[in-house]
Amino acid sequence: MSGFDTKKPATRAAVILPWEKSGQQEDIRAADARLEEAVGLAASIGLVIVRQAAILLRARRPATLLGSGQVEQLAEAVKLDQVDVVIIDARLSPGQQRNLEKALGCKVMDRTGLILDIFGARAATREGVLQVELAHLEYQRSRLVRLWTHLERQRGGFGFLGGPGETQIEADKRMLADRIGRIKKELEQVRRTRGLHRDARKRVPFPIVALVGYTNAGKSTLFNALTGAAVHAENQLFATLDPTMRALRLPSGRNVILSDTVGFISDLPTELIAAFRATLEEVSQADVILHVRDVAHPDSAAQRADVLNVLDGMVRDGMLDAQWPDRTIEVLNKADLIGGVEAVPKRDNAVVISAITGDGIPDLFETLDQYLTQSMQDVKVSLSLQDGAALAWLYQHGEVVERFDHEGGMDVQVRLFPMDCERFEISYPGRAATA
Repeated sequence: MSGFDTKKPATRAAVILPWEKSGQQEDIRAADARLEEAVGLAASIGLVIVRQAAILLRARRPATLLGSGQVEQLAEAVKLDQVDVVIIDARLSPGQQRNLEKALGCKVMDRTGLILDIFGARAATREGVLQVELAHLEYQRSRLVRLWTHLERQRGGFGFLGGPGETQIEADKRMLADRIGRIKKELEQVRRTRGLHRDARKRVPFPIVALVGYTNAGKSTLFNALTGAAVHAENQLFATLDPTMRALRLPSGRNVILSDTVGFISDLPTELIAAFRATLEEVSQADVILHVRDVAHPDSAAQRADVLNVLDGMVRDGMLDAQWPDRTIEVLNKADLIGGVEAVPKRDNAVVISAITGDGIPDLFETLDQYLTQSMQDVKVSLSLQDGAALAWLYQHGEVVERFDHEGGMDVQVRLFPMDCERFEISYPGRAATA
């Protein structure tokens, strides 16, 4: 065994938050929370944070975003701390990114690039990998001016047809466009395949319950607590990227499918909203949405607003129906960090829990059962005495309230989910369920 340490040294990073002060006292708390989130994002991909600071922006400089004096001070700090990469928690133009890299003498990443790197590290399924690559390519296409320093170089023409030829930047853009087109076709195929899977699930009489919430709110921990699954769950941002689904049996005996989805985050870049749209498709199919919130977080209300804004955006895009709030339960998680479940004030349409300790989980089960029951409808089904299979289907998939046998057959009063009414009519044509 060699005595040399071949382990790659950790990447040293500085996280800088450009902050525009509005004069409100809440500004300080908001800046601290935003900086803490940015540090968490950077740390989640293994960066060692050696410096973090919020820098007050007096005016946005077109060349570097930061003021010239601030850039000089930051350059000195980068050199002093031997920083390998500076994370600017803002959206940088390609020119600003290039100018900052020259001034600081190290790699510079903006918020979009950082989140893309995180997604790249987390994506596991074929769809997740394709989505990450698509988002990266879209991001790179807008930054070719930074990636290439030989834009004046041209490829020669062919004889008298030549002309000036094709510039390198045009060739690069064309190659990116070709690759983006291929990935979009692959994604459509993957989505169609998942659509078939979802259609297959529709034939299974289980309502879908989707977990949504701000990243690191504890969705995956709750998912594991409810299902006994071993989904990756850590106290880090974006620990879950790909949607995961498991069957769950409620104490009432009712079966549901529980879906864990990617966490939301403030100022999510538009490239990522489009690229990761498919990870939110399970929400649009959900019978019940569990909005998991970190009730112990000082910025919990703002995080809630960010999640609601994304869901409202899905309504505007036609991905989600406008009635989604009617089937949403707020799950106030991490109550153990602020004194336990009893310490959190009760509120309508919300359940207080601790996914870590299990406190409040029985209340969540009960509330979920109530919501599912409310969405059921009473129907009457007339069957012949020979329709044993159809009768067994109703007992298995619904709640039989009353059964009346007579000479012509039997009348069954049963409570079913709307989707099960459709399934019954498909499975047993001619035996329509009437309200």
